[in-house]
Amino acid sequence: MLDALINFVSEVLELLGGVSDLTVKSIRSLRDIKKIPGPLLEQMNNFGVNSVPIVLFTSVFTGMVTAIQIAYQIRDYAPLDLLGAGVAKMVMMELGPVLTALVIAGRMGAGIAAELGTMRVTEQIDALECMAIDPIRYLVLPRILSGIIMVPILTVLAITVAITGAAFVSNVVVDLDYTTFFQGIKLYFVPKDLYGGLIKSIFFGLIVSLMGSYYGYYAKGGATGVGKATTQAVVSSSLLILLMDYVLGVFLFGK
Repeated sequence: MLDALINFVSEVLELLGGVSDLTVKSIRSLRDIKKIPGPLLEQMNNFGVNSVPIVLFTSVFTGMVTAIQIAYQIRDYAPLDLLGAGVAKMVMMELGPVLTALVIAGRMGAGIAAELGTMRVTEQIDALECMAIDPIRYLVLPRILSGIIMVPILTVLAITVAITGAAFVSNVVVDLDYTTFFQGIKLYFVPKDLYGGLIKSIFFGLIVSLMGSYYGYYAKGGATGVGKATTQAVVSSSLLILLMDYVLGVFLFGK
């Protein structure tokens, strides 16, 4: 039992040290950001454009099921005129940012870890270093910046689609007209709800890209090591997203 605890603490400290070191190196490489427009645009395309279909699919059904469940909960206690406001607040503050981040973690977190891990075990990263090309600047920084930039944009898209899907279901299933649904959103809209969700998404994008880059960049052990790094990247990203969601939720909405 003691040995397992010591090993766990050792792994956590190693993770914190490695992630901190990679973060510091990435921040230092920002001074050369003008040298990476091509890789940055490529990674933004991977994070953003290529992730749109799965984000749309997830968010539209999230909005629809949220509308059904909130209508069921408030039917006997509050007027259905509040349905739009309830859906909007839930999607903007919680479901939109978190579910989008978890979807991106499964897609891009795994992809980044697999790509960088393959480059590491096939010595392509070592080759970059031999050519005096900073692999952090060329490989890691574009992915981190892309996550920070594109995840909030995808979150806005997810929120919009989720609310649209909720309005459609509210009209078809609950028989609530569109005017009443959106009027409820307008009456009870608080900018802090939307801004808070977007602030969350910035941190979530950083977590996904940073954890994927860390596990991929330091992968070892051939194909088995790459597979392990991919799994660790997704699991760590998902857990940290949920943890950060709680921390930011208390900080942003706890008062």
